[in-house]
Amino acid sequence: MSNARVLIVDDSITMRALFSGVLERAKGIDVVGVAANADEAREMMVKLKPSVVTLDVEMPGMNGLQFLEEIMRERPTPVIMLSTLTQKGAETSFRALELGAVDCFPKPQSATPEEFNALAPKLAALVIAASNGGAKQVKPVQQHAHHEFDWNGKMVAMSTSTGGVEALLHLLPGFPANCPPTIVVLPIDPGFVPPLVQRLKSSCQAQILLAEDGQPLQQGRIYLAVDHSSHAVIDRWPDPSLRLLRSDPVAGFRPSASLLFATMAKTASANAVGCILTGIGNDGAAGLKALRAAGGTTIAQDAASCVVDQAPAAARAAGAVDMNLALNEITAAILNCCKVVRNAA
Repeated sequence: MSNARVLIVDDSITMRALFSGVLERAKGIDVVGVAANADEAREMMVKLKPSVVTLDVEMPGMNGLQFLEEIMRERPTPVIMLSTLTQKGAETSFRALELGAVDCFPKPQSATPEEFNALAPKLAALVIAASNGGAKQVKPVQQHAHHEFDWNGKMVAMSTSTGGVEALLHLLPGFPANCPPTIVVLPIDPGFVPPLVQRLKSSCQAQILLAEDGQPLQQGRIYLAVDHSSHAVIDRWPDPSLRLLRSDPVAGFRPSASLLFATMAKTASANAVGCILTGIGNDGAAGLKALRAAGGTTIAQDAASCVVDQAPAAARAAGAVDMNLALNEITAAILNCCKVVRNAA
């Protein structure tokens, strides 16, 4: 597999030097160029043909969002946005995800080599994953008419990370107002949570809730487990509830999708549907395998529609997947598993 070819675009000479430094030292990455603005970057993209672009949000002249739109329209390339974690920065970065950015990576609060070296492994892994995944066409949020849904009592859990915002904005509006109780594990930066909740509430028929300890899992509700300090697990069956456990990461992940799927396997068994969407790493594969062994239905997003296929690929490799589906097929598949099937008269 060839190295990721990265173009770094940032108006700060300090940021360009620090980001290029940490990426040049990473295995599997070649920094092919650095640019101070969109005009320079545009010429370099034609000449150097990078497989990934890191792009600053705030730049003089054409800003990062405007240039991102141009890239996705004229020369689709995986883009990682580099952003501050202020409220304004988070909202802008969230918009970048909607426009097709692979992910938004937070700039450190102080531009020191020590801080940059600390974030280097995560940034390098994201760059390599983005390069391998390629650019994906942004799909509009799907609006769905109200329709009848006769619930059969099954519950749903999904996990996602890199590319997950786009995936959820595509999938969840298709859930009816009386959808099965659904838990979504999405470990995103806290700054992105308010705009995500706002977008989902404006486009979804079901009720969107942030996961809280002790919540009863009820029909018509979608629970977002986004807290990096706790795991979301299922307690009891029937009449299940959501518990948040403040314990150590599981295989390096918190919240752990594998732990959620495993508790579903123990409590709900065949009354559960588990789904792994686009994401980096291998979280979820082990738990999804346990759920499948317990009689639950398991789904993975296919490689062609993933922004990053690492997590679904790990599940497929583990033999944990019943159905390997494109993003636009998953909502219907989940709902079909969770509705009463009536014999034709």
